[in-house]
Amino acid sequence: MTDIHKSMRQVTILEVSPRDGLQNEPVVFSTAQKVELVRRAIAAGARRIEVASFVHPGKVPRMADAEAVVAALPDIADVQYIGLVLNKRGYLRALATREGNRRGVDQVGFVAIATDTFGQRNQGQTSDDSVREGLDILRLARQDGISAQATIAVSFGCPFEGEVDPAHVVDIAKRLAEGEPAEIGLADTIGVGIPPQVTDLLGRLNDAIPHIPTRVHFHDTRHTGVANAWAAWLAGVDTIDASMAGLGGCPFAPNATGNVATEDVVYMLERGGVATGLDLDTLVEGAAWLEDILGRRTDSAVGHAGGFPARAGV
Repeated sequence: MTDIHKSMRQVTILEVSPRDGLQNEPVVFSTAQKVELVRRAIAAGARRIEVASFVHPGKVPRMADAEAVVAALPDIADVQYIGLVLNKRGYLRALATREGNRRGVDQVGFVAIATDTFGQRNQGQTSDDSVREGLDILRLARQDGISAQATIAVSFGCPFEGEVDPAHVVDIAKRLAEGEPAEIGLADTIGVGIPPQVTDLLGRLNDAIPHIPTRVHFHDTRHTGVANAWAAWLAGVDTIDASMAGLGGCPFAPNATGNVATEDVVYMLERGGVATGLDLDTLVEGAAWLEDILGRRTDSAVGHAGGFPARAGV
């Protein structure tokens, strides 16, 4: 780690490989392999992990074992397990993992959609429907005493409708803020965003709802993910989604590739003097483990090139 641009502000990496990373892979990971992936993320220092998606197994069959995965997770006090839900049925499934003496998920996350066409393809809802459903989930979560956060999908561009008006994204965020989510994330679901867009949209969001923490979620379809992550940090974001080995993709987004690789983001931030709390070598080892299971080369740049300077004897 260098002293370039040294900052006291630490960035939290939210590891999404167990959910967003695996949901679109042709290789089916077993429940045990998913739990091992979570264990590897924890060993690397991850303390927020999206572990499962409580969606219809017919729509996303890779996530059909969500309850089994959550039940097998290690009980580590300072690690937050997050479950994705798209509607109240999914929310109730996630909530049920906490019944009895079980720990279950610590936080639920839901997705509001910035365009009608993508909303219909992704979760059978219009944009307005997804916001209303999200507000209902936030209300239920407050009643049930569980943390809940929101993500606005296709915030930077839609595969079906093209450009998305940033004012519309901010309007959605303002509506969601009325439900007092723990945070609101902006997702570049198909990887079309560029740093000036990130700077502009986050600036607008911070002006509109400065009391709500923001998070970003970048797919690396056009290899702008790492640059966008840096722009987000400069704009004041403290949480960045990333996926070990750059795994990911959306079944309902044509040509969308994986999330920005955790090891790529960590390398960039740590070399820039921004602490992440993650160990790069352990992440690289995890990326190699994933490649062995997948039987293919992933899009992780640092996963293949390694860090710099290399450790002695490596």
